[in-house]
Amino acid sequence: MLQRAVAKARVMVVGDVMLDRYWFGDVERISPEAPVPVARIRRTEERAGGAANVARNIAALGGQAYLLAVVGDDEAGRSLENLLLADKVNIYFHRDSNIDTTVKLRVLARQQQLLRIDFESEPSHEVLAAKLDDFRALLPNVDVVILSDYGKGGLRHVQMMIEIAREAGKTVLVDPKGDEYERYRGATLLTPNRSEFKQVAGKWINDSELAQKAESLRASLDLDALLVTRSEEGMTLFRKQGVVHKPTHAHEVFDVSGAGDTVIATLGLMLAAGLEMPEAMDWSNRAAGVVVAKLGTAVVHPDELFA
Repeated sequence: MLQRAVAKARVMVVGDVMLDRYWFGDVERISPEAPVPVARIRRTEERAGGAANVARNIAALGGQAYLLAVVGDDEAGRSLENLLLADKVNIYFHRDSNIDTTVKLRVLARQQQLLRIDFESEPSHEVLAAKLDDFRALLPNVDVVILSDYGKGGLRHVQMMIEIAREAGKTVLVDPKGDEYERYRGATLLTPNRSEFKQVAGKWINDSELAQKAESLRASLDLDALLVTRSEEGMTLFRKQGVVHKPTHAHEVFDVSGAGDTVIATLGLMLAAGLEMPEAMDWSNRAAGVVVAKLGTAVVHPDELFA
């Protein structure tokens, strides 16, 4: 029953996309040029990252994902597009010839990360403004909007997007970045992790103080809810109706990169499928427990979540 509802659920993802590249190799010696390890690369792999990883998580669970983003007119942008097409994501890319598609290159040896190299630049105002037209055009065709902010410039008009979507009666989920949360005012829900929330609200000494800080932030930003993901402590949902906490489902933590993408993707998909927020949160918590046992940016499949 739920999987049939999920198959009909339509979620639009807007935000900063990136291409995650992995170089896997062996390290057997130190360079004679400098005191650094020499990695002999044995194989390479590419995956969709950032907001693109949110979209592919939705598609992997059987939902209908619509991805709106800006990329460079370059090889990395085309590689990202091909990956997403293979994952059955509906793509609406604006190409900006003046920027490079964001690439995160990771070098690993024996499953340990040796180095990460980032290539990135911000899209132009003209391209971002044009994206708003597509945003308005896509809104009637979706049930939920996810705004995935990685601080790369793709959500410069996030406040306007929230206002437009809310006026259209859409649920708006935001994965925030930085400490300027005022720009997310009026969203349905924000999903900061523990360290991100601490950066905005300050430290707390117990769950009672955490609840006070969360409720204060929720009310001040006119949010329906605030979901704080707390790593090994699980996740806690703060609403006017009360607090709901879910302990972690993770049995083995291998890699937490991209776990936040899985959380908001699953949450948005379940809300689009008609579930209430606490139940949708429970499914997203289960999905997070599955994905952290995988290497790098990964997805959860139906047989892993619904089994």
